[in-house]
Amino acid sequence: MNRRIITWVVVLAVPMAGLVVLIARPQLDVAWEHHPAHFWIVLIAAALSTALAYATGTAARRRNDARVYLVSLAFLAAAGFLGLHALATPGVLLGSPNAGFALATPVGLLVAGVFAAISGLALPPERAAAVMRHARSLRAGLVGLMLAWAVVSVSGLPPLDHPAPPERTSGPLVTLAVVAFALYAAAVVLYLRLPRHRGSATLVASMISAFVLLAEAQIAVAIGRSWHASWWEWHLLMLAAFALVAIAAHRQWHEERFAGLYLDQTAQDSRDVSVLFADLQGFTTFSEQHPPRVVTDMLNEYFTSAIPPVVEQFGGTVDRIVGDALMATFNSTGDQPDHALRAARAALAIQEATGAIADRHPGWPRFRIGVNTGPVAVGLLGTAGGRTYTVIGDTVNLAARLEGTAPVGGVVVGAETARRLGDARVQPLGPLRVKGKAEAVQAYLLLTG
Repeated sequence: MNRRIITWVVVLAVPMAGLVVLIARPQLDVAWEHHPAHFWIVLIAAALSTALAYATGTAARRRNDARVYLVSLAFLAAAGFLGLHALATPGVLLGSPNAGFALATPVGLLVAGVFAAISGLALPPERAAAVMRHARSLRAGLVGLMLAWAVVSVSGLPPLDHPAPPERTSGPLVTLAVVAFALYAAAVVLYLRLPRHRGSATLVASMISAFVLLAEAQIAVAIGRSWHASWWEWHLLMLAAFALVAIAAHRQWHEERFAGLYLDQTAQDSRDVSVLFADLQGFTTFSEQHPPRVVTDMLNEYFTSAIPPVVEQFGGTVDRIVGDALMATFNSTGDQPDHALRAARAALAIQEATGAIADRHPGWPRFRIGVNTGPVAVGLLGTAGGRTYTVIGDTVNLAARLEGTAPVGGVVVGAETARRLGDARVQPLGPLRVKGKAEAVQAYLLLTG
């Protein structure tokens, strides 16, 4: 076995070994009741988990990835219930802890374990799509559960109306610990079997380590003595678990921090998309005749008007902006069956918006746009030092060539795009010879979308 793996296993086993020693030797299990320290440790751990929930949730929605979204729900569950436990610190919300607040942490770890275990499954495309279709409902249900738990705990309603927290090694705590431990163990096994994307090993290892630490924390919750070292241990284990993932994610390439967790169909797949290329005709001449500051101001004004119609109104994704050129994709996440129509309308919207700007600034260059539809390879490109999520294929190349044939202020679309536009008005341009294609291609000038 690799020495690094052995070291990793030993390090993760240390907290559990320490817990066993503390329970077996009560004289070593020193007591320290310090309410401010408890409040801030728990609050920081909850804040870290909240930040991870937000970051993973944002990444999941951007890439339409179900695994990353389930991970975000795991972090959200841990954060929310841990925050409720923070409020149980005597003198914060209540004069003394009650059963509801005391059970919040083990319940939160259990719920997080459910999402963690499910996230490790190799979800087929239809199941993954179903998760993302119900993403808002899943999150709303989880938030609703946490709010209901808080209300019932504060109000002292059954079944959380007992004024004292459950005793260590009691039935509820042991049951929660056993079930949660099994869930985290399943998550560890499943994550060990995940296919490794380039540059993903560090993040996946940190997730596995976090699951181990959270499983150990759940055991410590069940058997630790309140306000003793064995009880403080689970607080530190949870803090370490979230910090470990946060540090690993921070070290990833910023554009795709959680790419190591992507489902196979997200990381690399073939998909039918529409690609839009926009480029300024006469940009080089304009740049030669004007100071760099004027050129920069021109580009900024154009792109603040061109990008919103693509991204916000028509659901496209800006793949890249290079100098005066813009590339955007539609259906890169596989959830836009009408992507050709979206791309065509976005192209016309860009021309309308940037044309109005050019009318106010005589002499400014204007855009040409090309749109093409067809199969591409979509997924991760590069490694941790410069990873990006993009589309590659002849469909992309032809979109760029069509842009070069478009008139200034006009939009040229490929044959497949035109076929999918329904009632849109197009003008045939006849067979065109474009660079890189052995045969002429059919192209159309788009008049209306």
